[in-house]
Amino acid sequence: MTSDAGIRWIVAVIDRPYPWLSEAAGFWATVSGTVAQNLKYGRFVELRRDHTDDWLLAQGLVDGPGGVHLDLSVTDPDRFARRAVAAGATVVAVHNSWTVLISPSGVPFCVAAWKGEDRCPAPSRRVSRVDRVCLDVAPSAYGAEAAFWPALTGWPIEACDVAGLSRLRSPETIPINVWLQRLDEERPASLHVDVTTSAMAATRAWHESLGAACSGVGPHGTVLLDPAGAPYCLVEDKASTGLR
Repeated sequence: MTSDAGIRWIVAVIDRPYPWLSEAAGFWATVSGTVAQNLKYGRFVELRRDHTDDWLLAQGLVDGPGGVHLDLSVTDPDRFARRAVAAGATVVAVHNSWTVLISPSGVPFCVAAWKGEDRCPAPSRRVSRVDRVCLDVAPSAYGAEAAFWPALTGWPIEACDVAGLSRLRSPETIPINVWLQRLDEERPASLHVDVTTSAMAATRAWHESLGAACSGVGPHGTVLLDPAGAPYCLVEDKASTGLR
């Protein structure tokens, strides 16, 4: 199943300050069971795995603290961009092969033509996988974001068993799952990576041995900081309950 908007693939782009790009890319390559491969201009690092189409990318930023954004691969980029604007997005920049937009709360995402990607990654190390991003949204902006993403993707949104947490029900053919979290405070919206695991203690210890640091434990999961100081979450694998 694909949405009528034509979304065929999603890549999670891990944005980090350029001085931290190599170390951050190495960390995420190890965690995701991929190999880091430098791309043009030294600003991009592809995280690749044999027999899998790319679903992770690291990008070095000249300015700003970094974060995460989504690259959406679609069958008809122009039509999709018009759909996004109608749903509440704003076009930031139009390039030769991709368009940059922001959601109603200011979260950036990119739209590009689908190139035939369809091979999803299997779990890494059998107990964990890098397969989710979570949009953290202030209470005042949550309603608009929760309406925007289903309208954009054509996928339904459903509440989860953690208060304030919802997810888009994407097709099994999409490698990255998109979740939304309603924050308890007013602050700019952002995206972070979630690593799902069926062995929380062992996975946390492994990540810390690679240079991560624990920042706290919340209702969504254990918050860690990667070597560049950017937050991400370890969350319990819900495969047994039918949640991805």
